Amino acid sequence: MLLRSIFALAGAVAIWSTAAAAETIKIGVTPGPHAQILEAVKPIAAKSGLELQLIEFSDYVVPNAALDAGDIQANSFQNQPYLDNQKADRGYKIEQVGLTVNFPIGVYSRKHKNWADVPDGAKVSIPNDPTNGGRALLLLRDKGAIKLKSDVGFKPTVIDIADNPKNLKFVEVDAAQAPRALDDVDAAVINTNYATQAGLDPVKDPILREDPKGPYVNLIAVRSADKDKPWVKILVDSYHTPEIKEFVQTKFKGAVLPGW
Repeated sequence: MLLRSIFALAGAVAIWSTAAAAETIKIGVTPGPHAQILEAVKPIAAKSGLELQLIEFSDYVVPNAALDAGDIQANSFQNQPYLDNQKADRGYKIEQVGLTVNFPIGVYSRKHKNWADVPDGAKVSIPNDPTNGGRALLLLRDKGAIKLKSDVGFKPTVIDIADNPKNLKFVEVDAAQAPRALDDVDAAVINTNYATQAGLDPVKDPILREDPKGPYVNLIAVRSADKDKPWVKILVDSYHTPEIKEFVQTKFKGAVLPGW
């Protein structure tokens, strides 16, 4: 009986020690693939003593503000050009600690089956934030729909359009609202996560699709002051596992691509 009591006590102490050692962080995500992938990461991180609490944000603005303010400890939703722009504009002291996935952006239409069918003077919606709006214009340039001034970098705006053969009328909308604009425009440039939420197929449905290249791989960001903390390495290592790569490839079937 004494030995049983000792073993029971030892087991209880071990369980208590594991629970006490576990660390919980809040990580901001946008709904859709980012949230789904982090849900798959959760049990992997938990094995290393890191509990992930996912906080969903419906736009691209709040997650960095929440991170900088300390309301969350990390976020996973953006690419490097967007983060750089936010830091330059708002002075955030946050930085990338690991790459995640790439979402090739696409042009969608309910009215036209091919880009060639888009008429002169057509309305085309693009995201209204500098990074995603610029990305949309770069896609249209790369596909020959427009020409841009030279040396525009990654954040061109409509005033940087040098040639517009179809005289396209650009309508700037919040990225999260882009799927809702589809009925009101001839074509809309939509980020993959918002496209999937709206029931669109990012592989089959776009009439133009971005090549999976350039700086648009998404990332995990943390506050600069936290970048060397042990939980950061656990988070990134848990994401960068063969299990998560297989999950991304199987779950999204080419709509989302592993970027590490």
